[in-house]
Amino acid sequence: MVDSQVTERLQKVLARAGLGSRRTIELWIQEGRVKVNQVVATLGQRVGAEDQIEVDGRKLSARVLSPVTQQVICYHKPVGEVCTRDDPEGRPTVFERLPHLAQGRWVSVGRLDINTSGLLLLTTDGTLANRLMHPSYALEREYAVRVLGEVTEEALRNLTKGVLLEDGIARFARVSDAGGQGANHWYHVVLNEGRKREVRRLWEAQGVQVSRLIRIRYGHFVLPKGLREGHHQVLSEAETSALYSSVNLPDPFAPVVVPKTSRIPTRSRASKAVPKTATLNRFSRKR
Repeated sequence: MVDSQVTERLQKVLARAGLGSRRTIELWIQEGRVKVNQVVATLGQRVGAEDQIEVDGRKLSARVLSPVTQQVICYHKPVGEVCTRDDPEGRPTVFERLPHLAQGRWVSVGRLDINTSGLLLLTTDGTLANRLMHPSYALEREYAVRVLGEVTEEALRNLTKGVLLEDGIARFARVSDAGGQGANHWYHVVLNEGRKREVRRLWEAQGVQVSRLIRIRYGHFVLPKGLREGHHQVLSEAETSALYSSVNLPDPFAPVVVPKTSRIPTRSRASKAVPKTATLNRFSRKR
C-alpha cells in the first residue's frame, strides 16, 4: 500500500495534468473510463507515484502526471471556428491554432459559438478552468453586441429585470448604449453566467436580432486591443496571478517562504555582542 502522506485524490492529479476540469474527470470516473492498476477507479480514490493510471485504455506516463508549471493564454477567436477538439462536420477548431504543448492539454474556459468572436481564455490547469466557469464565483462576461431592429425602453428594462427563456429566467446584469448609426446599433451587456447562446436568446425574446457578437471581457481580464483574430497571447505573471486570486486559488508564482531558524546565542557570542561603550564605562567606574 502506498503511504497516505504521498497520495492525492485521483481527480486532482488528472486535472493538474491538464486532462480536463475536476468535474469532467469526476464524470469520467463515474462512467468507468478511468482505471488504477487495471481496476476501475472509484470517485475520491487516492493515488501515488507508483500507481498505474489509464484513461479510456490509454496508460498515462509519469511525465504526464508530474506537476508542471501551469499556463494561461488568451485567444482572439474569429467567427467560423468552433470550440470543440474534434468537430464531426470538419469545421476548423480553435485548438488548431494554439501552441503545441509537450505536456498536458489546453482546457477552454467556457465556449463561444461558431458565430461569436472575441476573448477565449485557455489554460493547462483544469482546476482553474473549472472555477472560472463555476456559477458560485459569478464572474462577469461582457459582450459587445450589434443589434438589428428597434430597441425600446421597455425592452431594455426587460433585459435587466428578467426574461423567461426555455431553460429558466435570464437577465443581463447591465446594459449600456455603445453607439451606432442607422438600423445597426451597439450595446455592451454583462452576464454573470454562461448558458448556451444566452445573449442572442435574450435579445431575440425582445424581437431584436443580433447581427454581431464579440466577447470583450471575462472576469477582470479584457481582450487586448492589439490582439488580432486567430492569434493568441500568453498572460503575464501578474495577469495569471490575478486570475488565480479571483477564484481563491494559490498564486502559482508566489515565492516559497522558508522560515528562518531561530538560534539562541552562545555565551561567547553574547560576550562579543557587548558594546564597547559598556566596557569603557566598567573601567571608568573603577577609577
